[in-house]
Amino acid sequence: MTQDFIALTPKMPDTAALVAALHAGGPELHLSTTHDDAVIQLTTASGRPLVSVEAPVLIHTPGEAQRLLGPQPTPPPLPYWWTEIRASTAVPEAEPLAASVCGRLILLLGGTTWPRDTTSTAVVEPAQDQEDVTATPAPRGALPAIDVLTDSTAIVLADRPVLSLSTWLSDVLRTVSAADRALQIVTPPHVRLTLPLRAALHGAPNRWVVQSPEGGYYDGLSGAELIWQHGTFTPTGNGQVADAFTAGATTTDEHQLTITFRTVRPATTDLLLGNALETAWRHLTGEPPSGWGTAEPANLPWSPRQLTDLARDRAPDPTHTIAVGTPDHPAIATHRTTRTTAGVAEDVTLTIGYTAEQSAPLDRIEALAAELVAAHGLTTMLSTLATAPHDLTLAPHLTAPPIPITFTLGAHDVRAIGLTQARRPPLALKPVQLGPAAAPALHYPLGDGADPAAWTTLQRLTTHLRAHSDATG
Repeated sequence: MTQDFIALTPKMPDTAALVAALHAGGPELHLSTTHDDAVIQLTTASGRPLVSVEAPVLIHTPGEAQRLLGPQPTPPPLPYWWTEIRASTAVPEAEPLAASVCGRLILLLGGTTWPRDTTSTAVVEPAQDQEDVTATPAPRGALPAIDVLTDSTAIVLADRPVLSLSTWLSDVLRTVSAADRALQIVTPPHVRLTLPLRAALHGAPNRWVVQSPEGGYYDGLSGAELIWQHGTFTPTGNGQVADAFTAGATTTDEHQLTITFRTVRPATTDLLLGNALETAWRHLTGEPPSGWGTAEPANLPWSPRQLTDLARDRAPDPTHTIAVGTPDHPAIATHRTTRTTAGVAEDVTLTIGYTAEQSAPLDRIEALAAELVAAHGLTTMLSTLATAPHDLTLAPHLTAPPIPITFTLGAHDVRAIGLTQARRPPLALKPVQLGPAAAPALHYPLGDGADPAAWTTLQRLTTHLRAHSDATG
């Protein structure tokens, strides 16, 4: 498995500190940079990659180290620097070398490490060009995080308690997608994913591949048994679900409330992005997001103005960001901004965790829909409730699917379908009219999140709405 080490330091790892730390490999090793100098790579004289050091990230958001690394280590006071160091899986000496690089950073700058016992500062000199060393020089433009590269698939091996949509994984996803390859992340069964990473691995050919304790591999999201075939992990074809996937199913009284919505507003000079997300966050938690960023850990204090500036800098390309809550209010959201012919679209998925002693505020959803309609150009919104861990991580085990609670249709689509038809679906439910009578939106209650039959109700509703939309279009 890829061995990751993380240095959490109160001081910035500047060039002098990084060079001193990288001397843990002795004078015979070489330095190179990749990915627009965002990654420093320690290599042998022949170019074999050994250790990669990511650009340090300054963390302003409370709770990110605990969310992604667990209760240990205790990070320095905010703000602190987060530096990731990765060892190659192909060279045996790479792991202790990476640990020594991490330990030397802490010796120079203070702070702590993950794993907690990474204290070595010894010089580790890898064997040079021996026949039993199987690493090969990385091709130009390749990312050092990729452990196996085939014609169709990039394989990343990972072993850490929580695997997140980090900067390097985001870069790997973009790189392999541009090359028309799949990304498959291989982990042991104790690894959990964050919700943003789960969303990024949005289905085949991308996969979360889990090593089964009984041998073999399975898909961590679907449970399908997998085999290595033609340079990629693929289902066995027998439709079998791995025993480890079903046997590990966890029963819990904890819940996750998810609100997925889209807003579209005119592209004016004073448009401020992120306000709809903050509105939803405040309605459901009583406070705004704590932090945001383009990857995990979310390192910046929440700021719609900075989010807007970033999206404008990247336009016309879409912008993907992540927002997180405070440690006492677990919540996480993905936010995507795109330009459309109608204006600027924001697609948001917000998930909030609740313990067994807490109740999700289902009674606030209608008021939230009303405000999003009135002030933020809501086009659609779906709310669901799932029985799942309140820490918002995903284990590679069978989980109950979320159950729909409400669906909201914005005024533009109601007008396209026809108010009469939209208000009268062939169901035993009565939609609530939101917004002005001249241009109403409709809010459809589907249930309380306890009856899976709500999925059938939602399917019949959307089929009815789509049929009339197609007829009028």
